[in-house]
Amino acid sequence: MTKIAKLTPSLENPFEQKSELEFTVPGQIDYDPGLYEAALKAGYDLQQRPRKMAGVKGFQKQHEKKRMSIWERIDVLADAGTEPKILYQNWGKNLDGASLVTAVLKVNGRDVAIYGHDFTVRAGSMDATNGTKLANLFRLAGKLGIPLVGMNDSAGAYIPAGVGGLDGYAEAFTALRKINGVVPSIMCMFGYNAGGGSYLPRQGSFVIQPNDTFFGLTGPGVVKSVLGEDVTADELGGPSVHSKSGVTDFVVPDEVAALRKVKELLNYLPSNSSEAPAFQPTSDPITRKTWDIDLLLKKAFNSPTGFNTPFDISIIIQQMCDHGDFFEIQPERARNTVCALGRMGGNVVGFVANNSAVASGQIDIDAAYKNARFIRFCNVYNIPVIFMEDTTGFLPGKEQEAGGIVQAGRAMLDAIIDLRTPRFLMIVRNAFGGAYAAFNNYPTGADFVCALPTTRLAVMGPAGVEYVYKDEVRKIRGSLKAKIAEATTQNVKAGMAEAEAVSAAKDAVGAWQKQEELLLTQRYERELMNPNEALSLGSISQIVMPSDLRKVLGEQLELHLKAYKPEPMGGVQREFH
Repeated sequence: MTKIAKLTPSLENPFEQKSELEFTVPGQIDYDPGLYEAALKAGYDLQQRPRKMAGVKGFQKQHEKKRMSIWERIDVLADAGTEPKILYQNWGKNLDGASLVTAVLKVNGRDVAIYGHDFTVRAGSMDATNGTKLANLFRLAGKLGIPLVGMNDSAGAYIPAGVGGLDGYAEAFTALRKINGVVPSIMCMFGYNAGGGSYLPRQGSFVIQPNDTFFGLTGPGVVKSVLGEDVTADELGGPSVHSKSGVTDFVVPDEVAALRKVKELLNYLPSNSSEAPAFQPTSDPITRKTWDIDLLLKKAFNSPTGFNTPFDISIIIQQMCDHGDFFEIQPERARNTVCALGRMGGNVVGFVANNSAVASGQIDIDAAYKNARFIRFCNVYNIPVIFMEDTTGFLPGKEQEAGGIVQAGRAMLDAIIDLRTPRFLMIVRNAFGGAYAAFNNYPTGADFVCALPTTRLAVMGPAGVEYVYKDEVRKIRGSLKAKIAEATTQNVKAGMAEAEAVSAAKDAVGAWQKQEELLLTQRYERELMNPNEALSLGSISQIVMPSDLRKVLGEQLELHLKAYKPEPMGGVQREFH
């Protein structure tokens, strides 16, 4: 029997022709290489070293983990046909700075500063030279006024570097914080990042996390050794965890989707805080009728549940935007509020909208912080904001109070009061109590306030009946005992047994009470839960028909943007509260 030799897969190409690179000048007739050409060759090798250090095997290992190399990520992000300007190519002893790549790329036609860990070199770990390298890039982005994109894929501080790795992170932390509020930054979380590899990117404006990735304070192994808890990486710091808390702004399927999300988001952002987002001509007229909003509200409010019917506010946002295109921020967190970027008449605008489809649009801790964060970002980067109000108020209860709802609500209110960009309020339906008082009305600085005919603006919702008509309510409830006794007597006279007579009397009087209180509620809604008083006081400028919303708000946006001068904040204000 013939023994078949076992074949071992190899990444070596036996047919590869190795050619020597020659350094000639166009038009040169003869060529006799010497010391000069040797120096050029050594310089060329240094140029190529970061790209070639991993070799084919290193790239293969990345691909087996469903990750790209840093160079492949750069190719996906950069505009086709453009070359990245690689900065600070190799630093430090043994040229070990090559485990971090820094560059300026053309993305969507404009310059963007980028960095990315090269996991194929020393697992992308950080030392002091890398920290200085990162800090220099951050300072350059701030000086040039260009956005920053980070592609994080690092094992953290380089342990053999000792405290140097920690110093490197500290220097990078400081430099990144100082350009926060100067240029917008977008961070992609690739692979497995812990410690400083989590803190640094979360200093950025936005964080994008693909599935099957991790970042956090520590990994599962440390948690197991310190606390004795068995937890998976996904349960500890996966996308499902971070997207709910707001640590991650966007969850995407994979790395390519993350880089495409970067490009999509950049379309709505200015390069720096001294500019406005770029105007984008549109074929969608600002006077377009929004009939679908009319149909949505008609179907909702003519249903059996009437004005208490919930609906998804994002449908109205879609109808307002050019060609229905908008970009939602933190779509998996606090769904009772929607924060989004869109365009109206070619101008970028932010939307902050209560979403009655979830918890009646009530503002809880997460919703307040989500709103505050987004409003502050729009304020810093010259983005006008349209608020859409439809909420029954702040969420009450022991859990919310213990969690700090007052603090969260204050953060949102502070962000609204500080807002300097053109700002508008459109009241869709409910606007009750403190939620109305804290939600961009004229006293807090709104430029324009309008309301739909369906608006119910009041100090309290239907529960206000107990206070406004307290005498009538007291009279109804005070008469119950006598009415039950009278009805019981009549039932006994009609031949009913005592127990049956009492039960029937209670049912009849209960139905009467319910009907009388319903009439009071309807009277309250008719007299007080409407826009009439707000119109008479000037709290609302005008009533707008649902089909005219895009036209009215779009024209207001154009009017106020003509007088708005994009510029940095007058005082120090970062993106985070």
